Amino acid sequence: MTENNQQQSPIPDSVLDRIKQVVGPKGCITAPDDLAPWCASWRDNWRGWVPMMVRPANTDEVAEVVKICAETGTPIVPQGGNTGLTGGSQPHNDGSEIILSLSRMNTIREIDTANDTMTVEAGCILADIQTAARDANRLFPLSLAAEGTCQIGGNLSTNAGGTQVLRYGNARNLVLGLEVVLPDGRIWQGLRGLRKDNTGYDLKQLFVGGEGTLGIITAAVLKLAPKPTDEQTAFIALPDPAAAVALLARGRALLGEQITGFELIQRHALEIAVRHVPGVVDPLQDAFPWYVLAQIDGQGAPGTLREPLEALLADAMEAGEVLDATIAASESQSAALWKVRESIPEAQNHEGVSVKHDVSVPLSRIAEFIERADAALKQAYPGIRIVAFGHIGDGNIHYNPAQPADADGETFRAEYTNINRIVHDLIAELNGSISAEHGLGRLRKDEAYRYKPAVEMDLMRAVKSAIDPKNILNPGKVI
Repeated sequence: MTENNQQQSPIPDSVLDRIKQVVGPKGCITAPDDLAPWCASWRDNWRGWVPMMVRPANTDEVAEVVKICAETGTPIVPQGGNTGLTGGSQPHNDGSEIILSLSRMNTIREIDTANDTMTVEAGCILADIQTAARDANRLFPLSLAAEGTCQIGGNLSTNAGGTQVLRYGNARNLVLGLEVVLPDGRIWQGLRGLRKDNTGYDLKQLFVGGEGTLGIITAAVLKLAPKPTDEQTAFIALPDPAAAVALLARGRALLGEQITGFELIQRHALEIAVRHVPGVVDPLQDAFPWYVLAQIDGQGAPGTLREPLEALLADAMEAGEVLDATIAASESQSAALWKVRESIPEAQNHEGVSVKHDVSVPLSRIAEFIERADAALKQAYPGIRIVAFGHIGDGNIHYNPAQPADADGETFRAEYTNINRIVHDLIAELNGSISAEHGLGRLRKDEAYRYKPAVEMDLMRAVKSAIDPKNILNPGKVI
C-alpha cells in the first residue's frame, strides 16, 4: 500500500501542456484535491498521486494522448469507474504517471436487435447499459454490486464476473468486438458484431482481462440475450456446502440453463449483513449454517417456473439437501433477498480487519476447500471468524477470514501474508485460481509468480514485451 506524496512530478511541464492541448480544459484535472479521489481505491487503501488526470472526449483524443506519452516515455494508468479491488487502476506514488479516464466517452453508439448486439463506448456505466438493453426488450446479463458506478471498459479490462456467470459467462463471453488504442497510439478497429470469425488469433481476448496493460479499450460490441419473461428467486437453507453442490446438480438436471444465479452464503455472513446494513432482514424464521440464493429465469408466462422450482426444493428436502426455503412472491421480495447477498461486503467493513480472497476451485472441490481452509485457519488463529460467500455455481468463493472479536486489528493485519499463504497454497493444491474475478492488479501480481507455471509467466511477459515494449501502459500491474 502507498501513501500520497506531493513532491514535484518528474513529468516535464512541456509534456503535460501538450496533453492539455489535445483534450482541452474540460479534458484534464490537475488540482490536487480534485485528483485525490481518483488516486485512491475505495477499499484496501491503495493510494498514489499524479500531476494530471486526462479525460479524452473520443477515441482520436485517446490516441493522440497515448502517442505523446509513448514519445516521451510517460506511463499511463487507464481508469474506468475506479471500483477495482486489487489496486490495478491506482497510480504509484512517485508522480511519474498520468491517469487516463474514459468517463467522458459514455455514448451507446448502436443497438442492433436483429443481431442482438449493442455497441458502446468504454465509459458507459454498466447499469445504464443494462437499462438500455431492457428498453430494447433485451438483457445484458453482466451484473455486479458496483454496477451503478463501474464502467464497461473497466469491466472488460478486468474480465468481470458477477452473479450470472453460471448461465452467461464472464465479461469475456459477452463481447464480440473491441476498439482499442495500442501503446504506440495506433487504433485497432475490431468492432465487429460477428459470432464466427476464424481468421487468425482472437485479438480481442488479449485485451479482455489485460487490466489495461496491453491496450486501452475505447469501445465494444456486446452480446445481448432475450429478456426473461419469468423470474423466480429462492432463499434456501442447507446443512453444508456439499449439499449446495448436490442441489445445483439436481437443479441443472431439472431446469438446465434456466438457473441463472446460485450464490452460497455462510450463516455468519448473513448475520453481519443483518447487523450492519439497514433494511437487511433474515429471510427465514430459524437459523441455519448455510444458505443458497438461487435465481431461475426463463421465457414463458409469468409464474411458469414456480412449479418446477417448488418440485426441485421438495425433492431436495426429501434427500436432506435442503432444510428450509422461501420463494419470493413479488419483485420487491426478490430484491430483498438479493439485498442480503449484496450487503455482505459492506457489512464486513464494520467487523474489523479481514483478509479478502477471491478464489475458485472446481465445483467438486468447493466443500473440501471450505472445510480444510476453515480448519487450518482456526488452528493457526484461534477465534478467527470466517466470512464465506460467493458464486458457487461457477466455483468462485469470496473467502474472507476476519480478526477474532477481541483481537487487535493491526496485529491481525500483520498476519496478512501468512493467511494468504495458507489459503492460496490450498487453492493451488486443489487446482484452483488465486483470483477468480477481481484480477491480479498490484495486490496479487507477485503471488502469480508463486502459483503460475514458469512457462505461463514467460508467455505473459512475451506478450507484454511484444505489444508494449516501452512499458507505457499500467506499469507494475499484473506482470
